[in-house]
Amino acid sequence: MIRLLIADDEVLEREALEDIVARRFEHEITIETAENGRKAADTAVLWGADLILMDIEMPGMNGLDAARAVLEQRPECKVIFVTAYSLFQYAHEAMHLGACDYLLKPVNPDEVEASIRKAMRQIEAGRRLAELAPVEQEADPEGDAAEAGENDRNALVMAHVRKYMEDNYMFDLSLDSVSEILHISPAYLSAQFKKYQKTNFLDCLTELRINAAKELLTDPFRSAAEVASMVGYEDSSYFARTFKKRTGMTPTQYRKEAAKTIREARL
Repeated sequence: MIRLLIADDEVLEREALEDIVARRFEHEITIETAENGRKAADTAVLWGADLILMDIEMPGMNGLDAARAVLEQRPECKVIFVTAYSLFQYAHEAMHLGACDYLLKPVNPDEVEASIRKAMRQIEAGRRLAELAPVEQEADPEGDAAEAGENDRNALVMAHVRKYMEDNYMFDLSLDSVSEILHISPAYLSAQFKKYQKTNFLDCLTELRINAAKELLTDPFRSAAEVASMVGYEDSSYFARTFKKRTGMTPTQYRKEAAKTIREARL
């Protein structure tokens, strides 16, 4: 079961979200609620929330500060922000915090369900990853057969690490954060990932982010800075340099080329 906390200072909004979740996730999710940011932060930590539907504009401690307080103690917790304000500064900070999604009020029940299911997949991927954690060992005394078994297991773990990266590339992902989930050293993870995935961790992460950015840049209403934030880059200038190094074009040049290709395809 997933433990989901709904935090909103408006009673009707809180009850509407609770009703959507209860009807669509009857046997999958346990629900708790909080009417302000301080209670949300305390409840999430003490109750052990896996996921939070967090309103941003709340009196006292707002949703962004509450999420920050939770994630300092429960970094594995996922957060979906829900707000009536379509402000880029909110969206940017939400993505920097590692938000799963950013929903606007009045919420659409289908969008709420899709967002929660996306978060649930990420939670389950993290749990599977932790369960599969390889163990750093000295030379295996059992011989070749045992060594082959360990190799098979580590290959499976690194495949799951790759899948975890594909699902979470937009967050603050690093060797340190993934190795913490696996309870192994970053150096060991780096060596094992390169051995079984035939590429290093950072190159793989960069490739995933740049490929996602290419898709997002086809939308003319998204700025390059917004795209950078959405794929995991806090610094838009660094994103632009990395994008050009990988593609030979700046994000703006790529957007123009993509638009030209789309126009020509329609003729």
